[in-house]
Order: sequence, then C-alpha cells, then structure tokens
Amino acid sequence: MADARAARGRLDTPRELRRPLVKRPTFRADAFGSFAEAFARYMGTARFIAWMTIIVLIWVAWNTLAPREWRFDNFPFIFLTLALSLQASYAAPLILLAQNRQEDRDRAIAEQDRRIATQSKADMEFLARETASLRMALGEVATRDYLRSELRLLLEELEERDRLRDDPAPD
Repeated sequence: MADARAARGRLDTPRELRRPLVKRPTFRADAFGSFAEAFARYMGTARFIAWMTIIVLIWVAWNTLAPREWRFDNFPFIFLTLALSLQASYAAPLILLAQNRQEDRDRAIAEQDRRIATQSKADMEFLARETASLRMALGEVATRDYLRSELRLLLEELEERDRLRDDPAPD
C-alpha cells in the first residue's frame, strides 16, 4: 500500500483511469448539425408553409366556430401565439446553425477551387513554356520545302556534272 502511494506521487508512473459511475450518452459529433440542416431545408419548402397554414386555419376555425365548451384558445388566440413563438424561437437558431455549416462547406469548396485553379495555372504556364521551346526547336529544324529545294539544287549540280563529263570542253 505504501508502494502504491509512492508510485502515485511519481510523474513517470501513469495514473489509474477512473471510470465514471454514469456513462455519458454517445452520439455522432455532427448529428445535431445534420438535423438542423434537414429541419431548415424542410422549413424552406412549400409543403411546410402549406401544413402550417392548414394547422393555423384549423386552429382558428375550431376556436371560433366550435361550441364554447370545446374551445381551448379563445379569440386573442394566446396559445396559438405562444406555439408559433416557441416554434420560431427554435427555428431561428437551427436555421442559423444550418447557414453556418453551409458557409463552412462553401469556404472549403472555395479553398479547393483556389488550389485547383493555382495548379491549373501552373500547368498552363508549363505547357506554354513547352510550346514556346518546341516552336524555337522547330525553327532550327529543316522543313519539307527547304529539303526539297536543297535536293533540287543538288540534283541540278549532279546533272550539270554529268553533262560536263559527257560533253568534252571545246578548245
């Protein structure tokens, strides 16, 4: 036991891990963000607006046309206002979270696009230099027309030599 206490005080000896009595729930780190995006995406649809309109119309119709004992939210519709305020108070932060995640994705995509554009520019500059060097090298290479003219001149010189060899010089 004394050895255990002495070992606990040393810095080169790892401490025992203490396990918690209650295990924390584990969840995907990005689960809430994914939920926020799905919720914000749904709230931006015509289907959501149609359902909200139907619910509010049914609520108002029920609380104005139903018998008094069946009504649960009379004319100023305080409970409806509270429900819509509660929905808005949850919707706003979820929409903001979804927008922040979209901005992060856009920023990452823009950075990737910048890297690709930089690489493409470097590749184009390399190809332009290679093309210029090929043009310069081609300037030093004999063309087909040049070769034909040279061969024609050589052929004419050979014909001239043959003619001079066959025809003796007049004295």
